[in-house]
Amino acid sequence: MNQQLKNRFNELEQQAQDIAATESTKSGAYSGVYQHIDADVILGWCVKARNLLSTACGRESEHFKSFVEAEEPQSYEDSPTRFKRVLSVFRAAKEDFEGGYLTTMRNLVQAEVFTTELEQADELLGAGYPLPAAVIAGVVLETTLRDLCAQSGLVPGKLSKMNDDLAKAGRYNSVVQKQITALAAVRNSAAHGKVDEFTREDVKAMIRDVERLLGMWLS
Repeated sequence: MNQQLKNRFNELEQQAQDIAATESTKSGAYSGVYQHIDADVILGWCVKARNLLSTACGRESEHFKSFVEAEEPQSYEDSPTRFKRVLSVFRAAKEDFEGGYLTTMRNLVQAEVFTTELEQADELLGAGYPLPAAVIAGVVLETTLRDLCAQSGLVPGKLSKMNDDLAKAGRYNSVVQKQITALAAVRNSAAHGKVDEFTREDVKAMIRDVERLLGMWLS
């Protein structure tokens, strides 16, 4: 996924350079001499760039919001000026993406969400509900593996397959792979309501191990 986004950033950067090269000088009876780039060409590029920023940065990000704001035409400005403005925002987002800053921000938010869910699982376990606690911890684990697959260019699937694929890709070693296999077994038993196949201590260890793995992957 990250490689696809990187490629798309590069494609749109090249398209932007090609568009900028079409700038020409025109004149009108009322407007006088002015610089011009075809408005429809700019619009098409902006739609593609906006879609990319929505995916790579998120619609609530400063990059996306600034891009949408930059698209708004200003009074008495020519099309090249407007294009340069949106291109500046696009290039700022591209730089942050390539520097890994967008991934870091997403990871921080994700880590906070997952921490809250694991705290909920811990509270359920403490209240005597090991089954839902194990299910929640399992969801956090599976969601994280899906994200790791996307980051590694792997196709997400069932938890066991993602675990095997990530280990083969070198995302983590065989020790971690075996640990995740054990965690997945508890998660599967809980998901099917087989409370006799795991203990309260198993769930407690599961929550602790998932939290530790998150610390490794999302830090």
